[in-house]
Amino acid sequence: MKKTANFMLCTLFVAAMFASCGGGSNNGKGVSGNETEKPRVKVAYVESRQVDQIEEFTANVEAENTNSIAPSSPMRIKDILVEVGDYVKKGQKLVQMDEAALIQSRTQLENIKVEFARNDELYKTGGVSKSVWDAQKTSLDVAQTAYDNLLENTELLSPINGVVTARNYDDGDLYSGTPILVVEQIKPVKVKINVSESYFSSVKKGMEAKLKFEVYGEEEFFGKVSLVYPTIDSQTRTFPVEITLNNADGRVRPGMFARVVMSFGVKDHVVVPDQAIVKQVGSGERFVYVYNDGKVSMNRVVLGRRMDTEYELVSGVENGSQVVVAGQSRLNDGMEVELQK
Repeated sequence: MKKTANFMLCTLFVAAMFASCGGGSNNGKGVSGNETEKPRVKVAYVESRQVDQIEEFTANVEAENTNSIAPSSPMRIKDILVEVGDYVKKGQKLVQMDEAALIQSRTQLENIKVEFARNDELYKTGGVSKSVWDAQKTSLDVAQTAYDNLLENTELLSPINGVVTARNYDDGDLYSGTPILVVEQIKPVKVKINVSESYFSSVKKGMEAKLKFEVYGEEEFFGKVSLVYPTIDSQTRTFPVEITLNNADGRVRPGMFARVVMSFGVKDHVVVPDQAIVKQVGSGERFVYVYNDGKVSMNRVVLGRRMDTEYELVSGVENGSQVVVAGQSRLNDGMEVELQK
């Protein structure tokens, strides 16, 4: 009986404790009834200003001209007079081919010349007819053309000033189709870049471009637009532009990797701190939270140039807006926020 009384007293005591904990000034709402705290953010005013429209492109250096040195028909190579890396001048003899066919052609030509001279004298005195004279003259012209062609293909000359970049045969080899030598003009050189359609009306022949090459670090070289292609690729929405570099000292060579920087004038665009840019996971799209009257809106933006700690915005944020630069991780579109003091 005594144990039962003690148990009942303990039960009443615990019940009283729970009742006292559940009471109070919240009128029964409990902890869950407290108002949720708003995210605190830091904002910055942004404005539009003139931004240089500078674009960087990558390209490989190309020779101004490339010539394959080879005869028009198979014949034996007698002597190759230059090596890879040699500078050559226009008209310089590079290769001597076997002369057997040339000697034979020269002999035939000389015989025809003698025959024509004899018939020409007879024609003047009425000794031969006009048709005979015409036939002999035709034979002479054909023989002369054949000889000149063989001469051109027996002594191979350089058509340009340049440097020998390939040699594919040795003395005594039979030419079989692959060029004997390749000569490239490297003064000047050129690079070809693909420029966005939006700049089509801005690119003019003679515009200056800055170039940097991996092998020369940050050293700058200067070239000019030499050719603007008149059509736009419908797939890439770009058009080719060729830039010529004088390269008087010959330091830049075909095949080098180049970075090309061109300026297309200035435009008024909003500029924001780089901390304001939010990259969406998955899509890779960029957004900026814009603050207005206690709430934020999530604006998709198109980025332009990066300038140290700022970004040019092509679109997405209006001039004079307030953008969030700290605290974006807790935000959603349309959310109410508090400003950091």
